[in-house]
Amino acid sequence: MDATTPPPAGAAWYRQAPVRLRPYDPAWPGRYAEEAELLRHTLRGSLIAIEHVGSTAVPDLAAKPVIDILAAVPSFDDIPAVIARLEGIGYVYTPESEADDPSRRVFRKGPQDPATFRTHHLHVTEHGGRYWRRLIAFRDHLRSHPEDAAAYLALKQGLAARHAGDPARYTREKRDFVREIERKAGIPTG
Repeated sequence: MDATTPPPAGAAWYRQAPVRLRPYDPAWPGRYAEEAELLRHTLRGSLIAIEHVGSTAVPDLAAKPVIDILAAVPSFDDIPAVIARLEGIGYVYTPESEADDPSRRVFRKGPQDPATFRTHHLHVTEHGGRYWRRLIAFRDHLRSHPEDAAAYLALKQGLAARHAGDPARYTREKRDFVREIERKAGIPTG
């Protein structure tokens, strides 16, 4: 998920679960691997690539305990069939998320209780597009630059302490940092 883009005002799909960071859990890569295998099976014939992204994909980085997954499809031409297949394994499609970035389709999986984190966020995009490149570049930069990962952790912890009850603000206030890391990683802004 693009961790820098807040939901549209009043978006019903955006759950206001309080921001609670957890210390890095070495089980997160395994949770990703299990879900990736399920997604490969479910989306066979439609899936080009799949990646673990977001903070749970960066060793030693505290995060909300939601596994972010980036999946690439050849095009969005077959998205109705993709949606149906994903619904069959518990994902909920959130078309409202396209308002801030039409180059992705977002699905959420897990408890429906708004006070509880979902377990997975799945971002489906076209392979090689800007959205794909941004998320991969951000993750890879943090993995290979511990000083930037530490700065991101400090920012997240401060924001979580100040804005635990306002997830949209927590996300919005990370935007400049994320854009700076993307710039360092060679992704043009804008």
